[in-house]
Amino acid sequence: MKDDFVIGVLGGMGTYATIQLFKQYAEVFPAEKEWDRPRIVIDNRCTMPSRVLAYLKHIKEDELVEQMSDSMRHLIDTGATKILLACNTSHLFLPRIYENVPEAEERVVHIIRACVDRIRADGRKSVYLLGTEGTIDSHIYQDALAAEGIECLVPGQEEYTDLRECIEAVKQNKYTEEVKKLFLGLVNRYDACILGCTELPILYERYADEVTCGQIYDPLMIALKILKQTYDS
Repeated sequence: MKDDFVIGVLGGMGTYATIQLFKQYAEVFPAEKEWDRPRIVIDNRCTMPSRVLAYLKHIKEDELVEQMSDSMRHLIDTGATKILLACNTSHLFLPRIYENVPEAEERVVHIIRACVDRIRADGRKSVYLLGTEGTIDSHIYQDALAAEGIECLVPGQEEYTDLRECIEAVKQNKYTEEVKKLFLGLVNRYDACILGCTELPILYERYADEVTCGQIYDPLMIALKILKQTYDS
């Protein structure tokens, strides 16, 4: 029953990325009448500790896992049958969250796996990854892509500051010519690029006219399209 199809979103990581996800949801699920779309429940839990610091330095890691687990429980209690995490780095904590909330595992649409599946289906042999230093250093994308025989290229550590500046610009909704220059310099480097941080698609949308990269992969958009196929089936 379509009435039983409820999308839950663990958001707030950051808020503008969650707003972007909600906009994408409206685009992916076009409707003549509002009730033609599935229900969506968003927990914009912007009070959570940093995912990057929790992974890299174990700062407030237990607190983060508990808060994410709590949000998962609330989304499930609200009726969510499919769950999206609006943050790539947050997927690193899913094994611990599943220990706390086992029923979440069958509901989560893993955006990183979805993206890798799409890249494999496209027949790509290599792809460039942009994301937080936590996402890049964890090798969560690199390992998944390598398992499919796909090379994953990443920025050098000396460019992490530039990436952080781009991501923080979106989180703060403050854009400068310097941010534009940094983003275009990163995204236009290769002919296929994963926007592996949910802030980056906002920059892409903002500067799309000057993006020369031939193929952009937005993991959340890919996951939403998978949900649309499931909803329509």
